[in-house]
Amino acid sequence: MRAGSSGPLWVGVDVGTQGVRALAVTADGRVAGRGSAPLTGRRGGVRHEQRPGDWWTAVTLATREALRDSAPEAVRGLAVCATSGTVLLTDPDGRPLTGGIMYDDARAPAEARLAQAAGAPLWDRLGHRIQPSWALAKVLWLARDRPGLLSRARIAHQADLITGRLVGKPVATDSSHALKTGYDLLDERWPHDLHDRLGLPATLFPEVVRPGTVLGEVGVEAAGQTGLRAGTPVIAGMTDGCAAQLGSGTLRPGRWNSVLGTTLVLKGVTASPVRDPAGVMYSHRAPDGTWLPGGASSVGAGVFASVADLERLDGLAARHEPSSAVAYPLVSPGERFPFLAPQAEGFMLGTPRDEGDRHAALLQGVALVERLALAYVRRLGAAVEGPVTFTGGAARSAYWCRLRADVLGRPARIPEHADAALGMAVLAACGTTPGRAPADVAESMVRIRTVVEPRPGMTDRFGAPFGRLVDELEQRGWLPSEVAAYAREHG
Repeated sequence: MRAGSSGPLWVGVDVGTQGVRALAVTADGRVAGRGSAPLTGRRGGVRHEQRPGDWWTAVTLATREALRDSAPEAVRGLAVCATSGTVLLTDPDGRPLTGGIMYDDARAPAEARLAQAAGAPLWDRLGHRIQPSWALAKVLWLARDRPGLLSRARIAHQADLITGRLVGKPVATDSSHALKTGYDLLDERWPHDLHDRLGLPATLFPEVVRPGTVLGEVGVEAAGQTGLRAGTPVIAGMTDGCAAQLGSGTLRPGRWNSVLGTTLVLKGVTASPVRDPAGVMYSHRAPDGTWLPGGASSVGAGVFASVADLERLDGLAARHEPSSAVAYPLVSPGERFPFLAPQAEGFMLGTPRDEGDRHAALLQGVALVERLALAYVRRLGAAVEGPVTFTGGAARSAYWCRLRADVLGRPARIPEHADAALGMAVLAACGTTPGRAPADVAESMVRIRTVVEPRPGMTDRFGAPFGRLVDELEQRGWLPSEVAAYAREHG
């Protein structure tokens, strides 16, 4: 008997930039199978495209590998996430008419300005600004570059192409992927009056459903290619960032997931949308109608990309708590969260005594920005309750996790597995087990490896470096004075 055939499974598929990952997961969070396949793209200056056909080929390879040791009939449902803002045009039958314009393609700054100006009252109400990388700007660029396509085209996000191929016909998009195409999450509709002003026909825009909605069933042709059973429910997914949050088990209001990889991303759960006048946070909508506010900083573990022997340096850094220096470790110029400062650059206040002290300053600097980010969301009225969940590559460093818990003054939950594919398996389970709250499903499927408690007195010990960093950011004109004042008092 095959390993996955003794109980139900849910499959999560993550279509990323460099590859596709698929996981087959049991009701109690055991990974019964995993698969992956690579992707490549075409970059040139500000342009970045991939071939949509390659996405489907990679999905078929990854899912077949994930189900290699499991019976197809054990799979109760499947959901797909993809990169946020990646978009293409298809014909009415779902066949690609353009390449896939990727999430970080930045060829549409003029179109972003046009969309922002035309819909400013709407964007203010929704709490975000249209960026050149957003799908709406890219659609406007395509409309200008290839006007002959509009009358027979349909917008598809990266995940939509996959779910449509699975079902065998075009299906609805989910509101998470639709957000950057200008979807109104408050009224849950497309703003067609705005589209008229922008010259975009209503026929371009697909039907939208909430994440977790059943879109259809796997067709016979797709079943033969993916290893799935024909008739398996296909569930509307979310963007990769939201999927990773589901994969962390963070779905109850007041809880926050801090994803520390190359850069730092903070995502939480609130009962109502978070209004951010600065526009550095914006909210997705969760399957149960709650909200998922988040922001992405430009500090992170990327500052250690070329550093060898990190474990040895972590041991040396433990002797310097706090470091004699205060670092603001930007991975690249410009800051996005918890303040907007395109001119920001990394800095080091003071001179570290040795390599251990310098490493400590960098580790602590990221944690201090993390502390500032939590103060920022509290200032906006969002609750921060219970432990913070740590995910991302930095969660592999036991020392850094302990240090971050100390600096934040909060317990840290560290899951066994926390990635976007797991989040989509969780969402597939939510969509096929009606009556169960998504938070309950997530907590039953996300296994916690350990909980790190902050050490007594350590949070206060890092109070002086935190204040010094806040002061410097304010003095440089990057951190608004009112945010700095709140952070000093409540951070």
